[in-house]
Amino acid sequence: MAIGPGLHIEDPSDPSLDLRMSDGARPLYEQVKAFIADEIEPVTVEFHRLGTERTEHWGHHPGQIEILEALKAKAREAGLWNFFLPDAETGEGLSNLDYAYIASELGKNPLASQSMNCSAPDTGNMEVIERVGTPEQKKQWLEPLLNGEIRSAYAMTEPDLASSDAKNIACQAVLDGDEWVINGTKYYISGAGDPRCKILITMVQTSPDGPPHRKQSQILVPIDTPGVEILGPMHVFGNDDAPHGHMHQKFDNVRVPKDNIILGPGRGFEISQGRLGPGRIHHCMRAIGAAEKALELLCQRSVSRQAFGKHLARLGGNIDIIANARMDIEQARLLTLKTAWMMDNVDPKEARIWISMIKTAVPNVSIRIVDQAIQMFGALGVSQDTPLAGMYMAQRTLRLADGPDEVHRMVVGRNELKPYMAEATS
Repeated sequence: MAIGPGLHIEDPSDPSLDLRMSDGARPLYEQVKAFIADEIEPVTVEFHRLGTERTEHWGHHPGQIEILEALKAKAREAGLWNFFLPDAETGEGLSNLDYAYIASELGKNPLASQSMNCSAPDTGNMEVIERVGTPEQKKQWLEPLLNGEIRSAYAMTEPDLASSDAKNIACQAVLDGDEWVINGTKYYISGAGDPRCKILITMVQTSPDGPPHRKQSQILVPIDTPGVEILGPMHVFGNDDAPHGHMHQKFDNVRVPKDNIILGPGRGFEISQGRLGPGRIHHCMRAIGAAEKALELLCQRSVSRQAFGKHLARLGGNIDIIANARMDIEQARLLTLKTAWMMDNVDPKEARIWISMIKTAVPNVSIRIVDQAIQMFGALGVSQDTPLAGMYMAQRTLRLADGPDEVHRMVVGRNELKPYMAEATS
């Protein structure tokens, strides 16, 4: 029986089996690792300590800004800046495969991505504007984003519709002369609470009577536009994640210029699919980095504490937990690297299947390992004295962000069944 191309490796000469980082990218990879170890790790604890002393809940302590800006300046001077972009003029021109290795390192420290201007949702937003934005849009918004001067958010999810279906958009934009008038609500808009967030890429319905995939458009909305109202933060596990935030927003007769539309009317769904693919790889590789960090903490704890006369590593099957965690990480890493290779080399429709595989598999691996690390630490694992509680929250949320597990499993399962269904109906 014929099976879809690329989904089953049966040819030992298959080039997708070569998942090595390119020779040209390896110096950058080593630089990133060294920068995190030498510059970021030593200031991370102080950064978070200062955050507890900030006077503005939706803001940063001046000392935090000082630390961040110093790191950004050092990173930029070292050439560790915007390397997620595929365009060599604006980024490093890295392939998805090369960047996947780097993203894994970024995932090991919460300050790493921001220090090198590689933070979500800015990365996806910059990719969109860089790829399909007009010269004017690039000048106004891409340049300050590339320079790390501002932050951005992506306003897509809505409270009253199933957002697992990216075509479900009720927030409307109507053309009135030379302006789009936007009305509706969005929620869980990550990063919109940050005072540095200046621009929203907003998914809206512009053609209610059009085909399902052509009803939507994406429009650039400055966050200070009259009528853009933040109703409040959406909490995640009881945490408002200030100052980053995941905001509930209202658009009340918001007027923006006609030229703020990206690529043109009816292209919103198309843009979202192009944006979310690379973003999912980045998320998954950062999740693998988080799993690596959790396993490191787990192992350190298991040999530094004793109970009942033995190291924790020798109690309760913990050695098996550690072994399984390492095997799970390596399987997840190889699957993600293979997906990155597919994105670089095959038709996007085929790569989409692989993206769905990692988007389901990797967060579940990471959650499991973080959870096991929490168990090893006991009550300390859910306290403010370890990063594990925050890591768990982030990884559990990732099972929902950019599509829930169930949708991605449906994509994979439907593809796997396709040849069998064809045979059954022939």
